[in-house]
Amino acid sequence: MGKDTLLRIDLGKPDQPNQIEVGRKDDARIHKLFLDPSGSHLLISLTSNECLYLSRNSQKVKSLNRWKGHLIESVGWNKHLGTESSTGPILAGTSQGQLYEAEIAVSEERLFTSGPDLYFKNVYTLEEDGCPAPVCCLEIERSTDTRLFVIVTTRKRLYQFVGKAPESSDPLMFQPMFSQYTNTLPSFQEFPASLGYSEISFYTSKLRSSPRSFAWMMGNGVLYGTVDFTRPDSLLSDVQVWEYSADISPETQPPRSIVLTQFHFLLLLPDRVKAVCTLNGQLVFEDAFPDKFGRVLRMVKDSVAGLVWVYTERAVFRYHIQKESRDVWQMYMNMGKFELAKEYCKDRPECLDTVLAREADHCFRNKKYVESAKYYALTQKYFEEIALKFIEAKQEEALKEFLLKKLKNLKLEDRTQLTLLVTWLTEIYLNRLGRLEDDKSKRGQFDASREEFRKFLSGSKIKECLLSNRSIIYDLLASHGNVEDMVFFSVVMQDYERVVAHHCQHDDHAAALAVMAKCQDPNLFYKFSPILMQHIPRQVVDAWIDMKRRLDPKSLIPALVNYSQMGSSAQVSEAIRYLEFCVHQLQVTDQAIHNYLLSLYAKYKPKALLWYLEQAGSSAHHIHYDLKYALRLCAENNQNQACVHIYKTMELYEEAVDHALQMDVDLAKSCADMPEDDEELRKKLWLKIARHVVQEEKDVKKAMVCLSSCNLLKIEDILPFFPNFVTIDHFKEAICSSLQEYNKHIDELKQEMEEATESAKRIREDIQEMRNKYGVVESQEKCASCDFPLLNRPFYLFLCGHMFHSDCLQQEVVPHFSPFKQARLEELQRRLAAVGQAKSRQRSKEAETSDRGQQSRDQIKSDIDDLVAAECVYCGELMIKSIDKPFIDPQRCEEENNSWL
Repeated sequence: MGKDTLLRIDLGKPDQPNQIEVGRKDDARIHKLFLDPSGSHLLISLTSNECLYLSRNSQKVKSLNRWKGHLIESVGWNKHLGTESSTGPILAGTSQGQLYEAEIAVSEERLFTSGPDLYFKNVYTLEEDGCPAPVCCLEIERSTDTRLFVIVTTRKRLYQFVGKAPESSDPLMFQPMFSQYTNTLPSFQEFPASLGYSEISFYTSKLRSSPRSFAWMMGNGVLYGTVDFTRPDSLLSDVQVWEYSADISPETQPPRSIVLTQFHFLLLLPDRVKAVCTLNGQLVFEDAFPDKFGRVLRMVKDSVAGLVWVYTERAVFRYHIQKESRDVWQMYMNMGKFELAKEYCKDRPECLDTVLAREADHCFRNKKYVESAKYYALTQKYFEEIALKFIEAKQEEALKEFLLKKLKNLKLEDRTQLTLLVTWLTEIYLNRLGRLEDDKSKRGQFDASREEFRKFLSGSKIKECLLSNRSIIYDLLASHGNVEDMVFFSVVMQDYERVVAHHCQHDDHAAALAVMAKCQDPNLFYKFSPILMQHIPRQVVDAWIDMKRRLDPKSLIPALVNYSQMGSSAQVSEAIRYLEFCVHQLQVTDQAIHNYLLSLYAKYKPKALLWYLEQAGSSAHHIHYDLKYALRLCAENNQNQACVHIYKTMELYEEAVDHALQMDVDLAKSCADMPEDDEELRKKLWLKIARHVVQEEKDVKKAMVCLSSCNLLKIEDILPFFPNFVTIDHFKEAICSSLQEYNKHIDELKQEMEEATESAKRIREDIQEMRNKYGVVESQEKCASCDFPLLNRPFYLFLCGHMFHSDCLQQEVVPHFSPFKQARLEELQRRLAAVGQAKSRQRSKEAETSDRGQQSRDQIKSDIDDLVAAECVYCGELMIKSIDKPFIDPQRCEEENNSWL
């Protein structure tokens, strides 16, 4: 704003500008201004070879004494070490080609020192054609591997200095790097034409990030390219030169300034600004400035906000760049950089489809058929067109890749398309496998193709699609005779029945059982166990046992019955083993299982039969086999001891004894003692045993033993069984013992008769006494219930001394009566009232009728007395039974509680 005034504007408050006076009284004018990227530090270069400094938080311009005598043309700011109070080590270039390393700091501790400049030291001098070359621009960058890069431009040259950042705390950061070039020149690029000045611009996405590209405005045009920090000696790569167009004259209307954006560089001319695309070098924007704003001075870019500022002698213009990359995808596509093109149109499906189609066509033209198939599958081009394209080119592999990609992009709802693609792909795979199978030299390719085919069939989307259309694939596999893959597909689709049937047809029973054990489908076991039991019974039974309760043993009986009847000992043993597992481990109670196990025991393991029956118990309610079937089975197989056990379980003790006597008398004795509650039956059974011993075995001594074993038998019971020729000597002792017992029993009966006679006599005496017993009631006696005089109303007198009015006693006793007794009492009271009314009406009748009525009335009263006055209500059982009842009726408890409040 003139030679002595600075206008500082905060973009957050643009309507509140801050005006700062430079404070110069001489004729020195401002040559250039240098503002660091963060806006914290401002250097002011004066035409009088002086330099001033202004901090963001300061209102006063300070002079840099160490900088005097130098016309500063450029400043390289340190983006990595600069702070709000310090610039960090920076570089300054002069009009005499000198490079100075300096640092400026603003601190309260340095308030009384000479100035804010800490040091200002020359580190390098540039020359062109033997003369000092003014330093037009400076840029400082640092790579991730701590290397330092300094870009310096003069009127015709672009220098690159590369060095390592010092690890020590030496404040001079750049001096070691420049000292390497004391005797050697740094790498540079030179162009013959000159504008008398040059300017370089870098594009960075963020403030302190590394630049991605550069653009250098010089005499021959604009040199632009990318920045690559991985290169050892130079940052600049992919360099191109954009030559000035015909309407730009470096001699008469040279460009003033340049700014680089992500995909364009803006060139400031004396009367307008042009934007050129760095991808194709085409002019995309042009904006002219009216003469009323004065001469155009310079253009700069705000690296933080991304805004471009152009200022003239009388105005400041701001350019806001929006959607710069909207057409970049098309440029990259035309350049053949398809990945970059896709990156910049990923949010626009229609553009992405165009790029993919162009890339697919490009690959197809270059015979990269498989790659083109991948890209074609992602486009919206007609499916038939692309498929025919590959068929005509005889590219089966590319066609397969195209179909696979299309299949992957389809949804499960598109069942028709899915089925079509799966069927086509299956046919392609099978054709390829058929060709490779015959060529033994391509065995590796065949195995790889088969693995790929099986992986394809195993896909979740394929399985979901073919759940209802699997027959199509089976038909294709069968038409090609591909049995192995048919089995694999059956496993994938969980058609285990087909797999097991296939193994059984090829006598691979172990494989069939392995499939069954893996899928653990009970229906497969039920269907194929009869076949497998014929060949591998032990493995089948092991599989059954592993299935535990998932199998229904009753459904496996056909497999057990079928081959146990063939007489194979191995199959029978395995059948018994499984049935024993069901009975003892699984606790199966199904009658069919127990009956079949019994039949196998009876035929093949008779020793285990009796053990099983004994383990099952002798209670008919707790056994799980059919008793009648078991009895018939044991009888057919001459298992008499088992028959005896079954008869005992059926409580047919006579039959049990009869069968036991055919084998063992002791067994018969144990059977005879079983009906403990029926002495008559026990006696009958023991008589059977005695008869058998006497008549069949003709053993008198053993008969005597039987007589002593049962206390129900007497000698006279078994005497009829002995033959006539038997002498009395054999059972003399038994007869004597029996006679003694009879005498003893007679004596006991006599004693009992005498005791009964004496008891009857005492009872008669007690009855006589009770008839003559009486009680005395005093006139002042009161009712034990109502506490009123007793003699006022009819009353009862008990032997315990308690006395009650008849009505009071009824009130006390009736609540304790059962419903039946209460109904009986009410009935008697009604009858008594009816008899009283009849008596009053029939006073004129005969005496005989009156006597019968009196007797009836007395009987009713006697019945009422028996109910009400059977015992004292306070001393009898009624009081004992009511001990757990509450004093207050629960229904009246709340009412009683409220009465006390």
